[in-house]
This record gives sequence, C-alpha cells and structure tokens, in this order.
Amino acid sequence: MKYDLFIRVALTDDLPARGLRRGDVATIVEQHPGRPGQEPGYTLEVFNAVGESVDVVTVRESQIEPLTANELLTVRQMATVA
Repeated sequence: MKYDLFIRVALTDDLPARGLRRGDVATIVEQHPGRPGQEPGYTLEVFNAVGESVDVVTVRESQIEPLTANELLTVRQMATVA
C-alpha cells in the first residue's frame, strides 16, 4: 500500500531503541521507494500530546498501518531511551 505524505499512521511494531511502541501515531514526512525486491520505506515524524516533535524515524512500509475511524487515540508516558 502506498501512503501519501503528511497523513497520520500507526506503528505496527515496537521500536525500543527509540522508545516507541506499537500503536504510536506518527506523520509521514518522506517516502522511500524500495530497490528491486525491497520493501518501500517512510520517514515518520512523531509528536507528543501537545504537538511538539519528539523524534524522526525511518521504517519499512510493513511497520505502519493506516488509522481507521473505529480507533481511539490514547496517551501514555514517553519511555526514556538508555
């Protein structure tokens, strides 16, 4: 599935090195076509609950999913990364 720029998506995997968890919401800011036989990727910007940018990460397409109308956003404390 190709995602458009500047839409919000949810992570499908935990990214413990970044303190991010499955279900965290991020905004797509860049698309990366995969080489032949490789999966496309996306650069995501992650914001805290008050709209401040807290991280920018690059993930494979299979590590994100679209948001749907039957989901609710939640708030959690950000993990500290060692």
